[in-house]
Amino acid sequence: MDPLEMKKPVGPRPVRTAEIHPTAVVDETARLGHNVKVGPHSVIGPGVEIGPDCVISSSVLIEGNTVIGANNRFFHGAAIGCEPQDKKYAGEQSFVEIGDNNDFREYVTLHLATGEGNVTKVGSDNLLMAYVHVAHNCIVHDHTVLANAVNLAGHVEVESHAIIGGLTPVHQFCRIGAYAFIGGGSRLPQDVPPFIKVAGNPVEVAGINSIGMKRNGFTDEDLMNLKRAYRILYRSGLNVTQAMERIAADCKLTAHIEELMAFIRRSDRGIVR
Repeated sequence: MDPLEMKKPVGPRPVRTAEIHPTAVVDETARLGHNVKVGPHSVIGPGVEIGPDCVISSSVLIEGNTVIGANNRFFHGAAIGCEPQDKKYAGEQSFVEIGDNNDFREYVTLHLATGEGNVTKVGSDNLLMAYVHVAHNCIVHDHTVLANAVNLAGHVEVESHAIIGGLTPVHQFCRIGAYAFIGGGSRLPQDVPPFIKVAGNPVEVAGINSIGMKRNGFTDEDLMNLKRAYRILYRSGLNVTQAMERIAADCKLTAHIEELMAFIRRSDRGIVR
């Protein structure tokens, strides 16, 4: 197969090689990096940019103003960069940005943002399992796991190292904190603070995510300090404002405690109680 010549905004146009199945459709304005593989019946639309070493499996659709980093894998039936499922969307210029080293499993959907110049963003080193939906204006940070059929409504933010169990819907504008763990089959109508485990419908808190944090290098002292903050926040009978004051007084103000408190202060929907 002839090498695919790539376009750049300025300067010379170097030759980059890509493997494109004969049944795939790749728009001539799409930019494919070195060693990209495009499988049968996949469609790459106008203006899409795909970084090196990405693998596009069969029947994948990538369109819209979509920019993809290196070494991502898109499995059968994934649909990336499609118009948002939002009546407010009126064809404005919006974007999808994807980092590096992500897996988008079968039939994942990831939509353009609503609003001129806005972005739906997925960072790096994430696993989005089959049938995950990431709606318009969502931000998914790094090292997350979204299990099968997780559904993120518009404007949801998932911070780094969070894990969301399968079949979990997340209400629009909710935030999931770093290292949070969401049990499968839950329903999230409010924010989940960092480091916390929750599960159920209605959702209930279930301690801190000790196992996940240990796996990521948290010390015993870190865990004890966060457990103390958790007990004040959820087991003391104090309201959130009172609990925040007690945490500031009784806990060692490490970076993790500061992160927890800052998250709660920024919460618009309120935290799960």
